[in-house]
Amino acid sequence: MFQITEQTHPSLTPQALSGLRVIDASTILAGPLCCQILGDFGADVVKVEHPLHGDNLRGHGHQHDGVPLWWKEVGRNKRTVGLDLSDPAGAEVFTRLAATADVVVENFRPGTLERWGIGPERLHEVNPGLVLLRLTGFGQTGPYASRPGFGTLAEAMSGFAHMTGEADGPPTLPAFGLADSITGIAGVAAVLTALRHREVGGGTGQVIDLSILEPMMTAVGPAPTVYHHAGIVPTRHGNRSTNNAPRNTYRTRDGSWVAISTSAQQIAERVMRLVGHPEVIEEPWFQSGAGRYSHVDQLDDYVGSWIAERDRDEVLRAFTEANAAIAPVYDAKDIVEDPHIRQTGMLTEVPDEDLGSVLMHNVMWRMSETPGSIKFTGRRPGEHTDQLLIDELGLSAEDVAALREKGVVK
Repeated sequence: MFQITEQTHPSLTPQALSGLRVIDASTILAGPLCCQILGDFGADVVKVEHPLHGDNLRGHGHQHDGVPLWWKEVGRNKRTVGLDLSDPAGAEVFTRLAATADVVVENFRPGTLERWGIGPERLHEVNPGLVLLRLTGFGQTGPYASRPGFGTLAEAMSGFAHMTGEADGPPTLPAFGLADSITGIAGVAAVLTALRHREVGGGTGQVIDLSILEPMMTAVGPAPTVYHHAGIVPTRHGNRSTNNAPRNTYRTRDGSWVAISTSAQQIAERVMRLVGHPEVIEEPWFQSGAGRYSHVDQLDDYVGSWIAERDRDEVLRAFTEANAAIAPVYDAKDIVEDPHIRQTGMLTEVPDEDLGSVLMHNVMWRMSETPGSIKFTGRRPGEHTDQLLIDELGLSAEDVAALREKGVVK
């Protein structure tokens, strides 16, 4: 059904981040997603988890035969180590591990690493070139710095919830980790920027302070600028856009839904010709997105009525032939079955030790010379502890056994 990701000789494929070591000491989604992407492009990612609790993401989402499915994707390409950082012995092992790394990603509350004796000063003492990405809800400073921070709070405070939903309905939160995902992707850019600085700046590492709130505010758009200069507070408009019209979701005769966009003027003109109302194209108000929005009810009625009289496949075919922008509203089943998604490899099946194979998102972008790869799916807690601590850090088997007996490592 889907291409099985080639695992036989991953070392034969050049990867842009080969040779980098990343310590993923973060939990849930933003940090782990950042590290997943870095691992997809060749970084050696070491996942550090509490010996007893592990990453809470292991308990999020659906399971199959007791196996967490989300973890299989976000934990991919990561070797796992169980290590209690709050224990002095665990902190010392972590320091030795960080000394071998290029990047450390953590999302503890501000001051936690410092309290454990493994704050930036200590880590840069043993590794001056280390890039330390610190992910928190509200940043390392400011009046909210010590508050618990989650993506939901950023989705609320960024303006996203206020602007999402029907005009007469409540503010609406996303049903998925939107803020965390945006922050994870932003974290990749921040890390690579810092590594570039290290390359040209004499090998110096640095600390990156990245909150979940700020990337989400950026994604929501220029509402603060608009308020500051024009005194306007944007409000909810359902699926409409105040920047152009028609733009909405529309129900077809057979009960399906489609979405259209007319951000470009020529697309708006093609849509109105298609639905049988070319006369509006000559109206002065039709010549800009804002002008079209001032007549949004009229345009939505023209488009919605035309679509409601036809089945989904006919609507999609007609819009495609007219070179107008349209997409069906998909659920997960539709995504898996879509021929474009299948043929372009946006989803891929990866061999897995627990489930045989796992269908998951492929690497996020295609590179002609240094393509990414999925070498293995998310592993069990502490699966590589001995390999890393004994074989690579040089601890004795007896020392690791003693730490394991004390519950410091898994």
